Amino acid sequence: MPFKERLAAVITTLFVWSLAGALFGGLFIGLYEVLQVLDFGPWQAVVIAALAAAMTTAAFYSAMPVALMGAMAGVVASIGYLIIGGPRLELGIIALVAAGLGVLGGAFVAWTSQAGSRPLAETLTGLLAGLGAGFILVVVLTLYSRPVGAFVMAAGVVALVGSLFQLNEHWIVKGVHGWLPDTLAAPLVAALVAAVVGASIWMVAGTTAAALDPAAKDAVERVLAEMPSGFLGGLLGGAVTGLLLEVLGFRLEEHESA
Repeated sequence: MPFKERLAAVITTLFVWSLAGALFGGLFIGLYEVLQVLDFGPWQAVVIAALAAAMTTAAFYSAMPVALMGAMAGVVASIGYLIIGGPRLELGIIALVAAGLGVLGGAFVAWTSQAGSRPLAETLTGLLAGLGAGFILVVVLTLYSRPVGAFVMAAGVVALVGSLFQLNEHWIVKGVHGWLPDTLAAPLVAALVAAVVGASIWMVAGTTAAALDPAAKDAVERVLAEMPSGFLGGLLGGAVTGLLLEVLGFRLEEHESA
């Protein structure tokens, strides 16, 4: 490959992996902090947050049209819920409403395009990568007794998930591809993304909700305060991981043409 094309490929890889890592890192830290506020144990919070963030990021990375439809559905459903419900904010309800609208949006994408079952296969690959990375991170945090900041935690989990996803994507997608009817794959992925977006909007809106008591507001503000560190840590972790995988021969252009 000519130097100019190789340089363009490296820059594109750096850009894509940095953005994906930033999205993952911010989402992971936000979910991790929220789960701790909801009295989940530390290891449970790590695994669940890694799993959910990896699934969502995999959808954006590998099935952008479906993920964007899910994100739009989550925004519309959340804003509509906030307008109708006023200051009364219920996480479970807002996530369910967003997921329901995401199903409709995903069904529309499946009806108007040849999305196939690949979005679901890629998302399930993200799920397995997130599950594996979560358990690895739990072991590391258990063995390392000192506190680990959000920046380092996000960078580490992004590197783990990115590596596991890239190394196992081909055989998992090949095995899962076609497992469910095409008409069900896109709606399920869009519903997942919509629910996560809806929960994120609930978290942001919660800081100004009059219905929340001072203790709850303090907890939500603490979550938001940690998210920039997660965003930056994920950005760095994604950039470094993407470049290392590019050097090892895992090309982004090969992923896009698969």
